[in-house]
Amino acid sequence: MSASTACCGCAARRASSRQFPSRTGGVIVAARTRTRPDFARLAIAPPGVRDKQSAPRRTLATPLRVWAPNARKLDVLIGDERLPLAQADGWWSGSLPDAGAPVDYWIVIDDGEPLPDPRSSWQPHGVHGASRAVDHALFPWTDHRWRPGPLSSAVIYELHIGTFTPEGTFDAAIHKLDHLVELGVTHVEVMPIAEFPGDRGWGYDGVALFAVEHAYGGPDGFKRLVDACHGKGLAVILDVVYNHLGPSGNYLSRFGPYFTERHTTPWGSALNFDGRESHEVRRYFCDNAIQWFRDYHVDALRLDAIHTIVDTSAVPFLQQLAMEVEEFAAHLGKHLYLIAESDLNDPRVVHPYELGGYGLHAQWSDDFHHSLHAVVTGESEGYYCDFGSLKDLAKAMSHPFVYAGRLSNYRARPHGRPALETSGHKFVVCVQNHDQVGNRAHGDRLSALVNDDRAKLAAAIVLLSPYIPMLFQGEEWSASSPFQYFVDYADEPELARAITAGRRQEFAAFGWKPEDVPDPQDPATFERSKLNWDEIAQPRHAEMLDWRRRLIRLRRSRPALTTGRLDLIEVRYDEQEKWLLVEREGITIACNFDQQVRRIGLRSQRPIRILLASKPPEALSDEAIVMLPESVVVLGE
Repeated sequence: MSASTACCGCAARRASSRQFPSRTGGVIVAARTRTRPDFARLAIAPPGVRDKQSAPRRTLATPLRVWAPNARKLDVLIGDERLPLAQADGWWSGSLPDAGAPVDYWIVIDDGEPLPDPRSSWQPHGVHGASRAVDHALFPWTDHRWRPGPLSSAVIYELHIGTFTPEGTFDAAIHKLDHLVELGVTHVEVMPIAEFPGDRGWGYDGVALFAVEHAYGGPDGFKRLVDACHGKGLAVILDVVYNHLGPSGNYLSRFGPYFTERHTTPWGSALNFDGRESHEVRRYFCDNAIQWFRDYHVDALRLDAIHTIVDTSAVPFLQQLAMEVEEFAAHLGKHLYLIAESDLNDPRVVHPYELGGYGLHAQWSDDFHHSLHAVVTGESEGYYCDFGSLKDLAKAMSHPFVYAGRLSNYRARPHGRPALETSGHKFVVCVQNHDQVGNRAHGDRLSALVNDDRAKLAAAIVLLSPYIPMLFQGEEWSASSPFQYFVDYADEPELARAITAGRRQEFAAFGWKPEDVPDPQDPATFERSKLNWDEIAQPRHAEMLDWRRRLIRLRRSRPALTTGRLDLIEVRYDEQEKWLLVEREGITIACNFDQQVRRIGLRSQRPIRILLASKPPEALSDEAIVMLPESVVVLGE
């Protein structure tokens, strides 16, 4: 989300070649051990040994490790009892008591105020509350034989747990999975679920990165959702944020040098991926990624706004992350994927790390979205000033980056580089996503900006593209609900006012009236953003849903529409008459963006027929098609 948006090679290899715990173990809190702890090493008396001045120690069972290199002492606080931890190389180790029930605990540094565990699996009382141990081995998974399909055949559906259903929980989302299966999507992309302040938010201001948002249902709730998705044949992509932490409940700097003043980001100090002791900061984030794969069985991670990660290392953090995920995938015997959000227009993001790339598996293509959006809406504000022509859209259909070294007026400099000989399956495209909808002043969807005919045109271009297509929740039926920006800082009014003021100031620069921008703090802003599932039964919405279903069905039935071979695509267009023709190995996608009937010449060498049409053409022959205004027709043998 652009919500706004000293490691050598051998060190990276050593880090990536470490042994991984079992699939059922925990990254944050490992599975319960039945062996006797090393009490001498932990500097804690064994059960039954009574200090003359204290009560008996509890039985110890759940291992705990905390990195705090500058601390003089570290204690675990449970109720009014303190358990000291032992230090070695900046790490403090010990165990939590096996009390036979959930244990809430705090970390105390140098007798200071109690703090949540930086690697807490669960924050049931929010980001400022006590941490709770989780035994990941206890969850009854049923997906043991699950293997995700390749990204090359993916159709992604992005959703936000809090607004996807009226209840806004993982369990409620499970009841909508049949809808997604019938739609034809293959991958569910869940917006960030790491613990964030309050009960409402997009999730990009998370601070407890190992904990699952309590308002959504906590760790077990997310596991139930993933298990249910796999049971329905749906892979799960989780959105994670490794470029910054939120402003409230961010205690990492109390523990160690997680941040650096050497670099800055749109959110303040940058994370320390390339300074002193950055190897342990990297370890924190790499372990976080592995946790989601191991303890929650997710199939892929979407890495938020990697262009804001500042890292001058010879082996960048993202490359190290890709190497470790690849090794863990081999450990599991299955494919795991990393998908980047990046506006760098740099193909090195998806190039193999052996060739100097980061080794990620796919990245979002903003240029595709911007080209398509500008054509169907006519908007030219902000970054849309760089787009708007059919020439740009035609290029986007066969080149992931429209700006591949070309001068960008918006940036006032040349931008990007060519993605030569790169498969279309390395790029995710859409006409709507949480950013492009939610970062509009009113959170209005494409269906609120254009008529249904143009929305159908846009859907066809996305879903029949040579890339990995993605839909945003509710897009499939042209939902009328907006998706607005909302947060919950009710307990921190000064911060809340600053966020609201900053949001309105941003939109004023785009020409929107500040007073018209919804207040992110107002619960009504959140409620307005929830999907209204009753709309599906209404004729207009049912028609739009059926259109997207048919497009996905057509895509999956024709190999020519699923290939990522960009060199096999030919695109013709007429800027004045406003038509565009995409030819893909015997499949022709004819698009008329004009409000007039248009005749478009065809070059077919074989008999053709209509495979799908938003409006039937007035006439069709092997030489030409006469198209109705604002329509799309798919032709093939």
